[in-house]
Amino acid sequence: MQFRTDLALEAAINCADGLPDDALREEKRVGEITVDRLTLGERSADAIGRKQGRYVTVSFPPLTDNDRHLEEAALVIGDELASLLPRDGTVLVVGLGNESITPDALGPHAADMVLATRHIRGEFARSSGLDDLRPVAVIRTGVLGDTGLESGETVAALCREIRPAAVVAIDALACRSLSRLGCTVQLCNSGIAPGSGVGNARAPLCADTLGVPVVGIGVPTVVDAVTVAQDLTGTDGGERVTPNGRAMMVTPREVDLMIARASRLVALGINAALQPHYSPADLVSAAV
Repeated sequence: MQFRTDLALEAAINCADGLPDDALREEKRVGEITVDRLTLGERSADAIGRKQGRYVTVSFPPLTDNDRHLEEAALVIGDELASLLPRDGTVLVVGLGNESITPDALGPHAADMVLATRHIRGEFARSSGLDDLRPVAVIRTGVLGDTGLESGETVAALCREIRPAAVVAIDALACRSLSRLGCTVQLCNSGIAPGSGVGNARAPLCADTLGVPVVGIGVPTVVDAVTVAQDLTGTDGGERVTPNGRAMMVTPREVDLMIARASRLVALGINAALQPHYSPADLVSAAV
C-alpha cells in the first residue's frame, strides 16, 4: 500500500526495492537531537517520487511534552538551513498555509516571528549599529479561497520585483509515522509543493518556477486515516477504512500547543540562519 508522506526520509526508508546507489545518507547526533542528511540523485529521487536535492531531517523529543530543547534544536536547524542558502543577498521568507485551520497554521504563525529587515538600510542602519543585518522580507500568502491568488503566483510576482537571492518557504507537512508528529523538522533545497501531503497539491515553489533557489522547511502535523488504522491494528488497516475515511487527515488533540511551539522553533531556526550575529530569541521578540 502507498502511504502519504512529505518526509523524504520516510519515503526512502519505506522504499520497497531499496534506494539506488546515487543516494547518500549520513546521520549525526547533538545531545538528544538527531540530524539525518539525505542527498538524492536522479535515480534515487525517481525511486521515491521526490525531486533531486538535499533533504535534512532534524528529530527531537516531542514538543508537546516540553519545550526545553527548543533553542538547542533551533540552533541546529539554523546551521542546517544556512548550509542550504546562499551566503549573501536578500532572502524572502514565505509563510504558507491557512491560519484558520490549526494543523495548517504553521507557516503563517512562524512567519510572524521572523524579523523583516529589508527596510533597515542606509544611514539609519549604520547609525543604529544594524548594518550587519541580512536583508529579509517576510510574507504570509494566505490561501486561494481567501485571496483568489495561488501562493505560487504571489511569490513569483514578489521574486520578479525584489529579486531575492533565495526563498525560504514554511509549510505544515504530512508524515507516515505517528511518532514523527510534532518532533521532526524537514529542510530541503528542492522547493515545496503546498498541499501535496493532503492530496491538494498546488503550483510548486521551486527554482524552476521562481528562478531563484528555494528551501522548504516544515513540521509534520497530520497523518492520514489509513496510516493510523495500520499503526493501531498492526495490520493492513487501510482495507477497513471506509471510502470517506480514506480521505481523512488526523492530527493530535494537543495540536494547538504543538503548532505554537513548532512555529516558534521554525522561526528561531530561520532567524538563527539569517542573522547569526544576533540572539534568535531576541529577534523573535523584536518581530512580534
